[in-house]
Amino acid sequence: MFMPLYAPLWVILGLFLFSYLSMLPWQYKILILGMVYFFAVFIPTMGIYLLRIFKKWTHRELSHREHRHMPYVVTLFSYAMCLVIMTKMNTAMFFRGVVMAALVAQIICVTLNAWWKISTHMVGMGGLVGALNAFSVLFFYNPIWPYCALLLLSGALGTSRIILRQHSLAQVLVGFIIGYICSMTFILISWM
Repeated sequence: MFMPLYAPLWVILGLFLFSYLSMLPWQYKILILGMVYFFAVFIPTMGIYLLRIFKKWTHRELSHREHRHMPYVVTLFSYAMCLVIMTKMNTAMFFRGVVMAALVAQIICVTLNAWWKISTHMVGMGGLVGALNAFSVLFFYNPIWPYCALLLLSGALGTSRIILRQHSLAQVLVGFIIGYICSMTFILISWM
């Protein structure tokens, strides 16, 4: 549920539930959610699963910085395909903005992964908080309670990543900031 791959899906689901987009036909909502689920969650998850089987990597080995390149490539390709298909279908620009934010955040993570292991879990949480902030600006909505809940969840997840010795405090904070900035930037730009 808090895997970074789910962040674009949660953002779009939140749009369908808590904005005027709830008035869209349910067939369209299912089409968009299904497409985002398939490209943002299913394909990367299956790619990582197949990599673990063929490379015989344990979960612990996959968390090493050196082994993260292939999962990143699969995720980048999948997000890019989702963006291309959404563009061909001429979906609303703000849906594409959510996917573009996730894609750019992943590109930054791939780049940083060359010498430093960034927390992609926190990139996802930062993306959720950034999206909530961006949509509150766009819809003139005061999201204080969802904002507090997301910040508490972010803190709990970041703390768990540090306690599990998967990341340092700096990697957790930088991951959150990357997700937040990418989400805010691309959602606000896509609305213009």
